[in-house]
Amino acid sequence: MALDRFDMVAVVGFGVLVAASTVLEGVLVAAALGGFALSLSMWRLYDGRPWETLAWLTWVGAAVALVIFPGGGTFLVAFFGCLLLGLGLLFASRLELLPDIWRVTEREESDEPTDG
Repeated sequence: MALDRFDMVAVVGFGVLVAASTVLEGVLVAAALGGFALSLSMWRLYDGRPWETLAWLTWVGAAVALVIFPGGGTFLVAFFGCLLLGLGLLFASRLELLPDIWRVTEREESDEPTDG
């Protein structure tokens, strides 16, 4: 479960967003957080990690919950539910607890006998 280049970009990006939150409005920082998490999810998708992509997309949902702020119990369920689901998907993906759905067809094709 080593950190890679995308993880370092995420750490630096979140640090910049935390620093920006001291100067900018909270809604603006939450919107920037959602956009940043969306771009990180696309990087993970192109890197061939679909479960981590889903984790980052659920964190986009948490950022959206911050922006629209439905209030009361709805906010708590939407925000913390997205956070916990994203954490679960990220750790399950990194610990290889989820199936490798990205390369299943490649393995099936390579298991077929060849004429030769």
